[in-house]
Amino acid sequence: MKRTKRDLQLGGLCLAGIILLSGCQGWREGLAQDTRCDPVMAEIYFEPDSAELGPDALDLISATAQGALGCAIDGVDVLGLADATGAAEVNLALSQARAAAVAQALAEAGLPEAAFVTQAAGQRGAVTAEGVDRPMRRRVDIRLRLSTPD
Repeated sequence: MKRTKRDLQLGGLCLAGIILLSGCQGWREGLAQDTRCDPVMAEIYFEPDSAELGPDALDLISATAQGALGCAIDGVDVLGLADATGAAEVNLALSQARAAAVAQALAEAGLPEAAFVTQAAGQRGAVTAEGVDRPMRRRVDIRLRLSTPD
C-alpha cells in the first residue's frame, strides 16, 4: 500500500491527539483547581427606602462567604446603590446603610473585615444620559477577590 504525504500528516496528527488525550485527565484536574478561587460576585436586593436584610439576602450572603472557603481573600468589595427616586443626599445615605448592613453580615459570615472596601454610590449612575431610569438599583454589589493559597 502506497502512503501519500497527506496520509503521513494525518497519521502524525492522530498520534499527537492520542498523546495529548492521555494527559487530559490530569490537565482537567489542574484546571479545576485553578478556577476554584476565581472572583465570587453577588447582588443583594432591597425593598424601597430600606437597608434591612431579609432571610433570602442573609442566605445569599452566607453562600457568597462560603464561596471563599479554601481561598486566600485578597479583598471584599461592597458597593451600595440606590435608585433615582427621592433626594440625592437621602439616596446616598441609604446606599451607605445598605453597604454597611451587607458588610456586617459578611463579617458575621466569617470574612475578614480588614479585607473590606465598602463604598456607596447613592443614585449616581441611576439615570442614563437620555434620562431613562436604570432598573434594579436598590441593591448592594459584592465581589470577593480571591486567589489560590500558596
